[in-house]
Amino acid sequence: MITVHHLNNSRSQRVLWLLEELGLPYEIRKYARDAKTMLAPPELLKVHPLGKSPVITDDGVTVAESGAIVEYFVERYGNGRLAPAIGTPQRLQWRYWLHFAEGSAMSPLLLKLIFERIPQSPMPFFVKPIARGICAKVLALMVEPNLKRQLDFMEAELGKSDWFAGEAFSAADIQMSFPVEAAAQRAGLNASRPKLMAFLKRIHARPAYKKALERGGPYSFAND
Repeated sequence: MITVHHLNNSRSQRVLWLLEELGLPYEIRKYARDAKTMLAPPELLKVHPLGKSPVITDDGVTVAESGAIVEYFVERYGNGRLAPAIGTPQRLQWRYWLHFAEGSAMSPLLLKLIFERIPQSPMPFFVKPIARGICAKVLALMVEPNLKRQLDFMEAELGKSDWFAGEAFSAADIQMSFPVEAAAQRAGLNASRPKLMAFLKRIHARPAYKKALERGGPYSFAND
């Protein structure tokens, strides 16, 4: 039996969605973030040494990292579904977006979240102006320009086809859902980039996406 070790309001929602698209039976073990740190609970350390989610177990096999989990399920259970044919240009694009989602897209989104929260954290009053100044400079000089470049790139790529790996919906779109959703929630993605916003509407309308939300529980990124 496939078990998804599911952290609330996290990237592991994509794994539930993938399994629903593939029509595979699975069970969920739910974990809650620490209310103060927003980090995963120590119980996840029993599943994987890094103690993070997503992580899945399947007949004695443990797989962590979103991209690796997606490839594992598509290769083992996909039977040609949710991935272009091997050896095609679309397959190369598919693999690119699987890795881009976490390797490139999430880094500036995470940095934006961190550097916007630092000035709001408890600290001596005389330090606050310094912290605000440093964070504002990092955001303006590095984070925001990088975010803009990446969102422009993704918008342009979706101008070539409705989906990230070509004309057909695939697991690459599932993997890319989280950075696009996160950008809409906290990085200014809006109607000025209509292709990305249309992508969000398409994925949120999919029956398997909705079913995964029912099983996974509250997920604050499911907005478009």
